[in-house]
Amino acid sequence: MSDNLHHDEVTGVDTTGHDWDGIKELNNPLPRWWLWCFYITIVWGILYTIAYPAWPLVQGATAGVLGFSTRAEVAVDIAAVEAQNAEVSAQLASADLSTLAVTDPAHQYGVAGGAAVFRANCSQCHGSGAAGVQAAGYPNLLDDAWLWGGSLEAIEYTVRHGIRNEQDFDARWSEMPAYEEVFTAEEIAATAEYVLSLSGSDHDAAAAAVGMEIFAGECSSCHGDAGMGDPELGAPNLTDAIWLYGGSRDKIIETITYSRFGVMPAWGQRLSEAEIKAVTLYVHQLGGGE
Repeated sequence: MSDNLHHDEVTGVDTTGHDWDGIKELNNPLPRWWLWCFYITIVWGILYTIAYPAWPLVQGATAGVLGFSTRAEVAVDIAAVEAQNAEVSAQLASADLSTLAVTDPAHQYGVAGGAAVFRANCSQCHGSGAAGVQAAGYPNLLDDAWLWGGSLEAIEYTVRHGIRNEQDFDARWSEMPAYEEVFTAEEIAATAEYVLSLSGSDHDAAAAAVGMEIFAGECSSCHGDAGMGDPELGAPNLTDAIWLYGGSRDKIIETITYSRFGVMPAWGQRLSEAEIKAVTLYVHQLGGGE
C-alpha cells in the first residue's frame, strides 16, 4: 500500500486508513488539554478507590482510608429523626387507639407514619393503594367487608398476630374444609348455585333449592343460616358482591371443591409497638374501617 493512500494532500495530514464510501478520516492528534484531562481522571479514579469504598470483595468491599459510609450517614439521619419524634412516638405506643382523638398529634403522627409502614411492608400484597389483588386472595382494605372485623381493635390484632401463620400462637385461625371428597360434583355445583343466589347473582333456581339444604347442613355453622358470615371465625359474608377469590360460578365451585387458606404474617414480631399502631390507624382511616 503506497503512502499516497494514507496521506491527505489537501490538509497534509495522514489518514487513519479507514474509508467510508470515499470519505476518509484524518489522523489528527488529540488536543493536549484533552489528553491531560484524561490522565487526570485516571489519577483521580485511582485515588478515589483508595480513599472511598470501591473494590468488591467476597464479603463487602474495601472500606477506603477515609472510612466514609453512606449507610452510616443514613443511620445518623434516621437516629436524629427518631430522637425528634421520640416523645410523640412513645405517646402513640402507649395510646388506646379506640379513644385517641383524630385531632391528637399522636393520631396525626400515626396516620402519616403508618402510610410509610404500609408501603414498606404491606403494599406488596395489598397493593400500593390498598385495593388488594383479588386473583391472589389479598383483601381490599378500602371497602367495608372485613373477614375478621374492621374496628381499630380488630385491625390492630390482625396486624400484630397475623392470620393462619405458624409464627404466632395467637394468630387468627380458621380453615374451610375442602369438599372434593365429601360432596359429589353435582352437590358442589348445586351449592354454588345457592351461594350465587345469596348475592342476587344469576343462578339456576332448581339447583339452588338443592344447594340450600346442603348449605344448611354443612356451611351455615360458619357462614350463618343467611350466609352473612361471622367475623369471629373469619367466615366471609356471602350475600354481598365482594369476593376475595372471585364470585363467578367457576370460582365459587373451585373454592367449595378445594377450599382456600390465605396466610398473613405476624407483624408484632417485626414492627415496633408504635409502628403497629401507626399502620392500624392508617388502614382504618382509608375508608373501610368500621
